[in-house]
Amino acid sequence: MSDRPSRLKPPVTTTTSLWPALSILGIAVLMLSVFMLVNLVTNKGVVAKETATVPVIVGGLQADTKPGAKLQYCLQSEEVPSNIDSAFVVPVNTATRPGQGTPNRGAGEFSCEQPLTTTNTSASELISFFNQRLQASGWSLFSHGASNGDPQSLFQKAGSDGFYWEVGVTVNKSTTSSVNWTFQIYQNSETV
Repeated sequence: MSDRPSRLKPPVTTTTSLWPALSILGIAVLMLSVFMLVNLVTNKGVVAKETATVPVIVGGLQADTKPGAKLQYCLQSEEVPSNIDSAFVVPVNTATRPGQGTPNRGAGEFSCEQPLTTTNTSASELISFFNQRLQASGWSLFSHGASNGDPQSLFQKAGSDGFYWEVGVTVNKSTTSSVNWTFQIYQNSETV
């Protein structure tokens, strides 16, 4: 007997092909390219400025065309986001009264109040004016009527700064010829 095999056989080898893995990688690159091309073709870009139409309210009190002068103390552009500007509206025949203030100045949240007087109207017409105008501008009415019984409406809207903003209109005194009321706006500490 011989120790030598009569035929030499090569050892059994197993080879692994990289082609299946490369084909999956190729498909992934192809799909990514297709989606990037679709995105490039359909991309309209970022809208730089929010555009909004001013609501037309029929009946009731007319809005002052330049309310900014009466509410300038509270309309501080470095504090109030631009999408909250719709709250700065007053009816015609409105004048400022002394006593405006920023109670939380420097304490974190923005808060401002402006006393005003509107002549030739009633408390219910004034509250109705704000209910119509602010709700048409995207503000939600979440409370009406103060705890002491005075006519009041409170509105809320998410600001573009990431916080909720609240506006309050409270009638302080009403006579047959005029209504003394307070406009208050403040930034809620809760984030959107």
